[in-house]
Amino acid sequence: MNIVITGASSGIGKNLAENFRAAGHNVIGLSRNVASSSDIACDVSNIESIESAFQEISKRFERIDLLINNAGFGISGATELISNEDAHKIFETNFFGVLNCSRYALPLMKNGARIVNISSVCAMFPLPFRALYSASKASVNLLSSSMRMELAPAGIDITCICPGDTKTNFTKNREKNFATNERYENRIENATKRIDKNENKRMSANKVSKKIEKICLKRKTKPIYIIGAKYKFLNFLTKIFPFSLLVKATGKLYGGRK
Repeated sequence: MNIVITGASSGIGKNLAENFRAAGHNVIGLSRNVASSSDIACDVSNIESIESAFQEISKRFERIDLLINNAGFGISGATELISNEDAHKIFETNFFGVLNCSRYALPLMKNGARIVNISSVCAMFPLPFRALYSASKASVNLLSSSMRMELAPAGIDITCICPGDTKTNFTKNREKNFATNERYENRIENATKRIDKNENKRMSANKVSKKIEKICLKRKTKPIYIIGAKYKFLNFLTKIFPFSLLVKATGKLYGGRK
């Protein structure tokens, strides 16, 4: 199987690339810092970089059987105080990166091919001071389901996977904006510390990668998957309790009030 994975230089993407290669598949990783001699340097927030990468892929692969859109990053902070430049940056990577890589991969895909978009549980369960990240991932969820319907008659499958908190460098690399004013005072920093202190309780990248790998190889997929038992349970609760209750409870837990 010919596989393309974005964000393949670290974390989940790196694990996926290594596992698929070990299983005998042909893998090309796309990332700004290449981790393997078979990888291609690519910034998924830049359309010219994506075009160049897929031109090279088309020289190596006659077809793409599986595209895993994994590249992404996070921003935290009060929504009104995050710069417009940073707001655009996160959508250029998390949303347009997925959209444009899919667009360039599709001409190399035939009946039986699959696109797997790695989203986040934050797309389904909003958090205060993570609005832009949550919004960028929520857009990936809807993009995936819409394209799934469009491409089903062509035999091309699209699914979206929402992992819960995972032990990677994602938290370390997240852009943390602590800018505040009298409206928020120290709530932004308190909220960030509250979430980050659970770092040791997160799922291992290897565990999450194994679950993603299993989904990628399914004969048939569902439109969306959640990884993490507590997040599946939380999703169940949203179906039997009002969404407003979830928002209220989450705001109290992670809103930064002491």
